[in-house]
Amino acid sequence: MALRLLILFIALPIIELFLLIKIGGMIGFFPTIALVILTAVIGSQLVRRQGLTVLARIRESQARGEMPALPMLDGAALLFAGFMLLTPGFISDALGFVLLVPGLRQQIARRLVSRVVIMTPAGAAAANERYAGRGAGNSSTKRSPQSVIEGDYERKASDARDEHDPRD
Repeated sequence: MALRLLILFIALPIIELFLLIKIGGMIGFFPTIALVILTAVIGSQLVRRQGLTVLARIRESQARGEMPALPMLDGAALLFAGFMLLTPGFISDALGFVLLVPGLRQQIARRLVSRVVIMTPAGAAAANERYAGRGAGNSSTKRSPQSVIEGDYERKASDARDEHDPRD
């Protein structure tokens, strides 16, 4: 794990800088800066549009009384894609654009849910089908209605608390 973090925080920025310098030397300084800004603008617009779609899917899941785990992970992947596209560099832009492909992003979300959430095989299959838009769902994955228990209660106060009650 420590090696992965080392690669993520040290090696990746060095590689990004190296690529920026190399590409800047080949096409020039201003075209390189324009390309980085262009990818950020295009990426932010794509993330915005797809984010609104994912938000609508989350609301639909909640309206049906279902846990919107897959759409939430899809939204988190979109957030990460937006972060990658706004970060200057060509590797981060490539990763951000890859995460903008809805089918790939949904597949990643399904794999994460299958690793993290403990579900019955039928419930997981129904969640995957429902997210992909192929099925009506399984009633076992829906929330059950809340029960109301009626009863009477009586408050019994101790003598010590009655003497020093700050609410009086």
